[in-house]
Amino acid sequence: MTLSSLSVQRNKSLYEQTYDALRASILSGELAPGQHLIETQLADKLQVSRTPIREAMRQLQRDTLIIAAAGGGLQVAVVSVEDVGYLYDCRLALEQLAVQGACSHATPVQMDDLHALVVQAESVKSNTHADQYNPQILDLDYHFHRLIAESSGNPWLVSLLDRVFDKMTLLRVQTTRHNPRVLEVQIEHRDIYQAILQSRQSGEVTTVTKAVQAMQSHLAASRERVTREVFKLQ
Repeated sequence: MTLSSLSVQRNKSLYEQTYDALRASILSGELAPGQHLIETQLADKLQVSRTPIREAMRQLQRDTLIIAAAGGGLQVAVVSVEDVGYLYDCRLALEQLAVQGACSHATPVQMDDLHALVVQAESVKSNTHADQYNPQILDLDYHFHRLIAESSGNPWLVSLLDRVFDKMTLLRVQTTRHNPRVLEVQIEHRDIYQAILQSRQSGEVTTVTKAVQAMQSHLAASRERVTREVFKLQ
């Protein structure tokens, strides 16, 4: 949902529609990191009063997707280098558990879906210029990692990762717009998928270790690329 599509979602309360529209616009980059948010402009764009705007923005502050601006008012959050470290520490801890669980519990359908996401990411990447920003790659990256968490069979793990993924999406929008090469998923995702598949087929402990190592390597490489890019943006 974007700022222009609010009026078609009348099955929800006005506050929920406003919150969903603003959240989606932040996570898609339509409202860019660091952008100041002016109630009157947002209300005019969404064709609602300022009351649901204020309520939605209070919730977005609780979600840490918007923050108080230095000169007053509110702005879309900008992820710092320090935040990058914290986020990847959380991802490493949680996604090691996710891939271990997937090695034991992923269904054939989930494995097929994982493979489909890998193939689609490879296709999108090969048809996208190296210096071109393509939000579809971000979306595929999110769905790949979330599906692994879902495949673990641990709903609490999925819930915890969802909170981290929101901030990660904000970070990825912040960095990939300046350097699309930050998000290199096609090779690393295939390595993770192949390791999980091998584990599901063999059931050997060593294959689980290989899958965990593939995830660790992927996140370590991603952390290095993203940290380097955030340093450039400061």
